[in-house]
Amino acid sequence: QVQLVESGGGSVQAGGSLRLSCTASGYTSTTSGKCMGWFRQVPGEGREGVAAISTEDGITYYADSVKGRFTISQDNAKSTVYLQMNSLQSEDTAMYYCVSSAGDGWCYLNAAVFGYWGQGTKVTVSA
Repeated sequence: QVQLVESGGGSVQAGGSLRLSCTASGYTSTTSGKCMGWFRQVPGEGREGVAAISTEDGITYYADSVKGRFTISQDNAKSTVYLQMNSLQSEDTAMYYCVSSAGDGWCYLNAAVFGYWGQGTKVTVSA
């Protein structure tokens, strides 16, 4: 059973930083996990793709709203993906979900790419 375990959420003042971590385990296929990323969701609104990374070549993708402030990175030896969030704004307040691809396909920032989702970690940014 694939598990994505997130950590690092919390409360911070605007302008501050947080780093989210996501560790994956339980893959049974060599084609799983080639694309990992982060989505976020505010209650009552749809999911928004934040960042993604191709775990084979390290190519990254970002939503326009976070470019220049957020950085996604990986530690393949630990099967872990990170999201460094700087210059946080109140609009970044959301539940953040780690995601991983289930099959062998293109890596890009679209929910259809990701077959596995974590339980989420909450990020609250106060003004």
